[in-house]
Amino acid sequence: MAQEHTAPAHGEHEDTYTGLNHRKMLMWAFLGSDCMFFGSLIATYLVYKGKSLSGPMPIDVFDIPVTSVSTFVLLMSSMSMVLAYSALTRRNIKAFRIWMVSTAIMGATFIGFQVYEFSSFATLHVHVDCINAHEMTALEQEVFDKECKVGVEEFSGEYGLKPQTNLFGTTFYTLTGFHGAHVTLGVVWLLSIFFLSFKRGVITPEKNLDVDLAALYWHFVDVVWIVIFTVVYLFGVFPGF
Repeated sequence: MAQEHTAPAHGEHEDTYTGLNHRKMLMWAFLGSDCMFFGSLIATYLVYKGKSLSGPMPIDVFDIPVTSVSTFVLLMSSMSMVLAYSALTRRNIKAFRIWMVSTAIMGATFIGFQVYEFSSFATLHVHVDCINAHEMTALEQEVFDKECKVGVEEFSGEYGLKPQTNLFGTTFYTLTGFHGAHVTLGVVWLLSIFFLSFKRGVITPEKNLDVDLAALYWHFVDVVWIVIFTVVYLFGVFPGF
């Protein structure tokens, strides 16, 4: 009598030989490749750090208090993501929805801070008195040497940081821009799960893999930002930090 083989069910608990769900394995593989991706971007930034021939430089544009607030908001979103997953496993769907929306709102707030920062960096205003010389920053001295010619009493204009401005601008916007894109994708993902939770049987305590995968991704994005904030912002303004 031939042995019968039953096809595996393709559902929430479909496991691989490792004992992990195949979708979670794919997520870990993706996050591993993303680690290498961001690692290469951070390494490129560090290689070209201080190699720009003209300003602005990090100390000219970074506003650490503002970026610290946005960093705090993003880190708090990780906590709300944990609370959302916990509420789902405890079958408290109402609390789950509240925490999911809170996480998405905080992620969107972080993106808002980033847009504000990029805008302020690109429109940096510099004023230089060409007659009464005073103690200047490196950027002001650079502007003084370029703009203060015979007959010019003062210069006031934009010397903003854009991707094409210098090596710092190119590597900075590439690194932080890709991270911002990851956060934006995460916000869309979280909102999608939130709306799916209103459909009966789609998001339940038993079917929580979608939330689990989104949480993994969101925590990864937060950890990457901690590294970027430390390496780019803090080391950029406080070299001895």
